[in-house]
Amino acid sequence: MSTDAQNATKASWADMLKVYAEPATLRMLALGFAAGLPLLLVYGTLSFRLREAGVDRTTIGELSWVALAYAFKWMWSPLVDRLKLPLLHRLGRRRSWLLASQCGIVVGLVVLGMADPKAGLAPVVWAAILVAFCSATQDIALDAYRIELADVDRQATLAAVYIMGYRIAMIWAGAGVLWIAARGDVANAANYDPVGWTTAYLVMAASMAVGMLTVLFSKEKPPAALPEARTPADWLNQTLIQPFADFFMRYRWHAALILALIATYRISDVVMGIMANAFYVDMKFTKIEVANISKVYGLIMTIVGGLVGGSLAVRFGTMRVLMLGAILSALSNLLYVWLGTRGHDVQALTLVISIDNLASGIASAAFVAYMSSLTNISYSATQYAIFSSIMLLLPKWVGGFSGRWVDAFGYANFFTATALLGLPVLVLIWLAARAKLHEKHEKSEQRPDVSLM
Repeated sequence: MSTDAQNATKASWADMLKVYAEPATLRMLALGFAAGLPLLLVYGTLSFRLREAGVDRTTIGELSWVALAYAFKWMWSPLVDRLKLPLLHRLGRRRSWLLASQCGIVVGLVVLGMADPKAGLAPVVWAAILVAFCSATQDIALDAYRIELADVDRQATLAAVYIMGYRIAMIWAGAGVLWIAARGDVANAANYDPVGWTTAYLVMAASMAVGMLTVLFSKEKPPAALPEARTPADWLNQTLIQPFADFFMRYRWHAALILALIATYRISDVVMGIMANAFYVDMKFTKIEVANISKVYGLIMTIVGGLVGGSLAVRFGTMRVLMLGAILSALSNLLYVWLGTRGHDVQALTLVISIDNLASGIASAAFVAYMSSLTNISYSATQYAIFSSIMLLLPKWVGGFSGRWVDAFGYANFFTATALLGLPVLVLIWLAARAKLHEKHEKSEQRPDVSLM
């Protein structure tokens, strides 16, 4: 094919931007909001709340293990892929699970809001576990719904818009919570106010209505035809074994390389993020400052990065953008070392947050598109849940020790170490890209040359 012909096959920038106004894309924006809302409320924002309440950094780091529910969701993803829920199954296989999990999130957020960390951590922990479990279940159903909603050439776009909705929710669950918790006298915004935090979490619970209404008024494509299970053994084979076997049969020895890349790609960002909010508190930034800069401006930059990453992935290929995102994510963590030397410097915080979140957005859009491309439509919920679980398992486990590391060695050494964690990722991306190119050449050589027939 000539260069002109190749260029003719590429979509123009205008055509690529038009897809962002399609109904399916807008629907994914709202559902992305519902997916992004719970995460910070049991992760970053909760860390800020706990640190402000006087909880030590080691305990905060260990409590981040609550989010391991996202890393183990593959264990119940086959049920989400196959099991019909009583009464709700009339909504459809994906929508019924989405609505059920969203109801669980609302209950958990209400309990989490009513609990006071200073009075005891047990209610906080159990409520956080409920929110994390239901949120992870929502992710299973939503990822499958997104993958089944459009063809492969639209997955990067849907991923970018999903991330946009996700990040908008994180602005609300990050900045919104801090604004509400710091209501009243701004001069006292740095003080711990249990009533303000309760109000903030109740507002977040009510905000889940965005996702619930979207589910109720959305449409769902008919599910892919599945073999009939005549015996319990057949059901177990189709539900638990086949999704795993299908992946390894399709990718053979490349499967190990792919899983290694998925397991480590986000490690720099995730491990660093656990201590980020505790760092802001210890640097004497107020709730209002963190809300305005980190939770609003920073997440806007993540949205921009997501849109840029999605467009670049369509135009230049996913693997190239994966490499770019990995490099930027690792380097941006080093900026926090510099920020730690600046003291209470709002302009420095703005600069660091901007660069870090732009890099994170680019990396996330490419990574979601990459994992989506690996799934088989017949097992989309289970296989994507496996990938996204593996993506979080190692980073979340390592991140649980982040508080101890900071207590022992300080923030500067911690941020430097998180940047170094990204170096093996670059090697894995290079190897995965070479393996993908080799596989593509093998398939092209196996096809008959129709021009000679």
